[in-house]
Amino acid sequence: MAAGAAKKFHCALGDRPANGCHRNARNVRTCERLFGHRNALVERVSANLRQGSLAWIRDSLSRRGLGAFLSSRNKRQVQGVTALMIETSAMLFRKLTALTIMAAAAVALSSASANADQPYTHQDLKSPSEFMSISSPAERSRAIFNEIGKLLTHPRCMNCHPAGDHPLQGADQHEHMPPVWRSDTGHLATNCFGCHTEKNMTLHEAASYKSIPGHPRWGVAPLSMAWERKTLGEICRQLKDVNLNGGRDLALLQEHVAKDDLVACGWNPGEGREPAPGNQKTAGQLVQAWIDNGAECPP
Repeated sequence: MAAGAAKKFHCALGDRPANGCHRNARNVRTCERLFGHRNALVERVSANLRQGSLAWIRDSLSRRGLGAFLSSRNKRQVQGVTALMIETSAMLFRKLTALTIMAAAAVALSSASANADQPYTHQDLKSPSEFMSISSPAERSRAIFNEIGKLLTHPRCMNCHPAGDHPLQGADQHEHMPPVWRSDTGHLATNCFGCHTEKNMTLHEAASYKSIPGHPRWGVAPLSMAWERKTLGEICRQLKDVNLNGGRDLALLQEHVAKDDLVACGWNPGEGREPAPGNQKTAGQLVQAWIDNGAECPP
């Protein structure tokens, strides 16, 4: 909004800056006639901003005789004040919304930074040979899947398999910040490549996190592949269901875990993040051993 227009509007609201108010006395009187008092106008505009409805201003002006004033000699002044009210409300509402998001982001990123700075110990995965002492193949298969479960339920995997509208972040698995949405819950999907590139990017500038992970196919898993808040047995049965696992039979499922370079991101998550347990080779071997022993699921 132009400086002159802003000055006129502030005068109409009663702020009365040093210069120019005397030239806009008619605007002040017009506002007083519409709402009874300048303070009432300020309160009503503020309430409208909280409600986020610019249409309310237009309706309120109309109910208070805007049409009659527009047919009088005050037409030009009233039109000017009304336009300025709407323009200023839109501008302030956009700024307030941006500030709210930035404040929320700052809090979340501060929390994420605190978590990122915590020391961590890389977890190992047992090899398939360590389960050979279990005589029953079915029991052995279930025990192997419990070991695979250490990987599936780790934040590096679980954060991209959420049950809600948003992917998760960090070891504490808080909602992604800045806010992003998945498309299969009825929202307009957020383009991940607004921040994530084709590879991990280490930050050299001062920031609350050390890197941004990346991959050419970076994205959140579809809702049919959500693991969050499910038991290990439920996740296991879901992985075996070709209608819920992307159409993969057991052989393709093993290949996905053992060779997919997107899955490999779990072990190379970027500086400042704890990698998934074990390594991709051991994970692939465990999935194969689980299949070879009957692909049994925990209860």
